[in-house]
Amino acid sequence: MSADPRGAEGFRLGNEILAFRFVATLSDRRGDPVERIPTPERLGAWLAANGLGEAGPPVSEALLRDARELREAIHRAGTAVAGGGVPDPTDEELLNRWSARHRARLVLDGGRARWRLPETDPARAALAVVALDAIATLGGQGDGVIKRCEQATCGGLFVDTSRGGRRRWCSMATCGNKMKKANLRSARARSGETPAHRGGHA
Repeated sequence: MSADPRGAEGFRLGNEILAFRFVATLSDRRGDPVERIPTPERLGAWLAANGLGEAGPPVSEALLRDARELREAIHRAGTAVAGGGVPDPTDEELLNRWSARHRARLVLDGGRARWRLPETDPARAALAVVALDAIATLGGQGDGVIKRCEQATCGGLFVDTSRGGRRRWCSMATCGNKMKKANLRSARARSGETPAHRGGHA
């Protein structure tokens, strides 16, 4: 497993669902996994990038471990729902414990809704918002169907609200492009086409 050392641009933020964006902090789960929150500072940066703390709330090593545990519970629960099942009771209990810590307030600020975190332990309160979003999504409070990304190495989750339920990838900008490029390479290989052949025609 490798770590992504970059700034906020290193996070995968294209998913419409906050909880599933959090799941994507461990990407390429079915390939060579990339840990995008390898340090407490990176977790703080992810929270800030998602509107959960303007400057990135301080995070301890212990909370980082707890956050990863929450992340994996969301992923397991979402994977179960995507497969037509129900989450394991242990994962449900973990999510319910996190939601019980919900102390953030949703406020209007300049015409936009944002989360206002408590002064005491803001990072834990921010993660409780993530857990609450996971519960609402997994519990069917929104529209659409929970699915697993079909890109070979991803393993991420998304909610398909497309007409006809035809969406296949967690993000068109990342996994969708990967799939299109892979399909194009495969088609060229089958036809015997090479870059030289493509560039050699007058």
